[in-house]
Amino acid sequence: MKVEKKMLPKSIVELTIEESKENVAKFRSKVLADLKKNTDIKGFRKGVKIPDDIIVRQFGEERILQMTIERAIDGIYRDTLKKEKLMPVSQAEIQDVSSQDPLIVKIQVEVFPEVDIKPGYKKVKLTKQKLSVSKQEVEAALSDIQTRFTHFHDVTDPKQAAAMWDKVTIDTDGYEAGKILEATSMRDYPLVLGSNLLVPGFEEDMVGMLVGDERELDVTFPKDYHNADFAGKKTKFKVTAKKIEHAHKPEFTPEFIKDLRGEELDLNGFKKLIESEILDTKRSNDQMQRELSLIEELLKHTTLDIGDKLLEQQTEQVFNEIKENVSKDGMKMADYLSSLNLSEEDYKKQHVEATALKRLQGELILNKLAELEKINISDDDMKVEVEKVMKVYQAEDVLNKLKELYVPGSKYFEELRRRVGFRRLIDSFFTETK
Repeated sequence: MKVEKKMLPKSIVELTIEESKENVAKFRSKVLADLKKNTDIKGFRKGVKIPDDIIVRQFGEERILQMTIERAIDGIYRDTLKKEKLMPVSQAEIQDVSSQDPLIVKIQVEVFPEVDIKPGYKKVKLTKQKLSVSKQEVEAALSDIQTRFTHFHDVTDPKQAAAMWDKVTIDTDGYEAGKILEATSMRDYPLVLGSNLLVPGFEEDMVGMLVGDERELDVTFPKDYHNADFAGKKTKFKVTAKKIEHAHKPEFTPEFIKDLRGEELDLNGFKKLIESEILDTKRSNDQMQRELSLIEELLKHTTLDIGDKLLEQQTEQVFNEIKENVSKDGMKMADYLSSLNLSEEDYKKQHVEATALKRLQGELILNKLAELEKINISDDDMKVEVEKVMKVYQAEDVLNKLKELYVPGSKYFEELRRRVGFRRLIDSFFTETK
C-alpha cells in the first residue's frame, strides 16, 4: 500500500492511497465469504458450502465489484489512519476513485489540528493579583443568606404600616395626563420593599402605607430605562396596598448554621467559613481569568488551524450547556431564543461560536504545552486533589458514589489529573503582585 499525504487548510488531510490488485482480491474473498454466510439461496441448505460462481450469479459481478471496492477502501483507510497516526474529527469523504487496478482512491478527512508552539513562549511572564476577602464582603454574604431565608407573616394589626423589607401585595396603574399608560397596570402583585424590582423611588415611597391605603406616587423613569417609550418619562402611579406581610429574617444561631452547612459553628466560626468560601470562589474565578489571559499570550507564539467540523462540535457542546442552564432557570430554550428574536443557528453564530473557539484553543494549547513541559501529576498529588473534591460534599451516598468514580485509571480521575496539570502549568507563568 502506498500513501501520499497532503495537508490542506482547516486541518484537512488529503490522502491518496494506492493498493495492489492482489491485496484488493483479499477483500473480494471477504465479501464473498460474508455473502455465503448471510444469504439464502434456493437449492442450498443453510451451512452448506456455496461455490463462488453461484454467489456471483446471484448478485452479479458488478455488485460484487462495488462491494469489494467499498470494503477495500474502508480497510485501507483504517490502516492508513494507524500508519500515519491520524486522529479524525469527523467522517472521511471520498473525493475520487481514479483507478481500480491498482485501486487508487483520494480521501479527505478533518483531523485534530497540529499545535506548533514556538520557543518564545518561555519568555511569557504575567502577574496575578493577591486575593483577599474584606469584612464588607463577608457581611454582604451574610445579608444575602438572610434575604434568601427570610420568611413572611401576615400583618394582623391594621395600624401596622409597611416598612422596608416587608412584602406588600398591590394593585397599581401608571397615568399620564389622566390616562392609563399601557403596560403599567399590575394586579395582586407581591412586592418586597427594598428589592429594587421597580423604578427607583417607587418602593421607598410606599413605606408607611396601611392595608387598604391608596397612594399616588410621582415616579421618573431612568434615562437608560430598557423600554425606550418610558426612558426619562415622569409618571404618576396610583397604588393600593391590599396586603402587608412582615419580614422575619433568620438569626445566625448554631442550629440555623448547622442546617445551612452541616457544621456546628457560632457566628464568628461561620464568618470564617464564609470568608474561606468567598476566597475559594475568587480563586476559581481568578484561575479561569488567568487561563484566558495566558491563552491570549500563547496564541502569539502558536500556529493552530482549527477545522470547521471540530468547531461545529464544540459549538454544539457549549450550546447544550447553555440550554441546560436556561432549563435550570425554568425557561425553555425556544422561548429564550424567541425573546432574543434569533434562530438557533443565528444564536450559535453570534453568541456561542466565539466561546467554543476560545475553549478549543485553550484545550489544544495547554495539552501541547503539558507535553512540552513534561507536566506529571503523581498519584500522591491526586490523592490530595480527590480529598479536596470529597470535602465539598457532606451526604454519605454522594461521597460513596464519588469514591467509586474517582479511582486511578477512571475517566473522572484522569480528567481531574489533566486539569490539575493545567493548573500547575498556568501557575508557572504567573508571579503575584506585591
